[in-house]
Amino acid sequence: MITPDLPAELKAALDAKLQGLSRAEAATRAAVISKTYRDGGNSGAIATETDALAYALARMPATYAAVTASLNALTEIAPDFAPQSLLDVGAGPGTATWAAGEAFSSLTGFTLVDANSALRALALDLLTGSARLRDCQYQRGEARVALADRQAADLVMASYVIGELNETEREALTDAMWAKTRDTLLVVEPGTPAGYSRIIALREQLIASGAHVAAPCPHNDKCPLRPPDWCHFIQRLPRSRAHKQVKGAELPFEDEKFSYVALTRAPISSPHARVLAQPDVNKVEVVAKLCTPTGLAIAKVPRRNKADYARARRWRWGDAVEESTR
Repeated sequence: MITPDLPAELKAALDAKLQGLSRAEAATRAAVISKTYRDGGNSGAIATETDALAYALARMPATYAAVTASLNALTEIAPDFAPQSLLDVGAGPGTATWAAGEAFSSLTGFTLVDANSALRALALDLLTGSARLRDCQYQRGEARVALADRQAADLVMASYVIGELNETEREALTDAMWAKTRDTLLVVEPGTPAGYSRIIALREQLIASGAHVAAPCPHNDKCPLRPPDWCHFIQRLPRSRAHKQVKGAELPFEDEKFSYVALTRAPISSPHARVLAQPDVNKVEVVAKLCTPTGLAIAKVPRRNKADYARARRWRWGDAVEESTR
């Protein structure tokens, strides 16, 4: 398991880039960029070095935390997965590449693709601070077009990317990413109803193409949740002083909501259930909402079953738990 904190090498590289940067200017640019994304825009609002730094300072910690939580869920279900090559689609400042590098010591080849020149330049500067990642290949170009010339990779990742595309473009990029996936594809989106709906659409599209779900779902069937409910998870991360300044925040932490799906070429045998909300723990029982291989279930683990109750008390939102425990 890897922590949601940015790696020391990345922190050092970011701190070096932030020397002399006006926090007020960065906060202003970050607010403009965030509004652009909320209004349905894309990374086109990030045009300068200051823009890229403001975006990285405001969003890189939370994106990294969500990706690491997704990778932790994947490695828990597939502990023997040891990818050698990574393809990071819509890589931006390289956040997912840093996370994958922390999660898999087996990785030796790193390829990044993004159309934004300011984010690419920042990513390359940050990556030079890592002895392991400094030789990454970073191709500038629109993702689907750039993928055509890329070799397939064991692990393909797309974090906070497909939300920038319309439905037709998303479907085309989904097919293109799967075509370049030798083993596993991981897609992470904001944990909003809209982000979840994009994840579900991609999931259904690729299951129809022969993919198997590794996480978070314990099955390949349709998602059993119905509106207004949706599948999402939360990862808490620490905020640095600079992060708080740019975000205009006072709390020393942030809770990032995210939705994700990991799809594999071969089915993974793991009879687990997924905890879909923080369990209710009381003196009588533990009550937890679970997604199981056969659908939704409300698990009630009574205190009189001491061993099971002790295990259930440790359940957290997003955990994979053995079906025999519930």
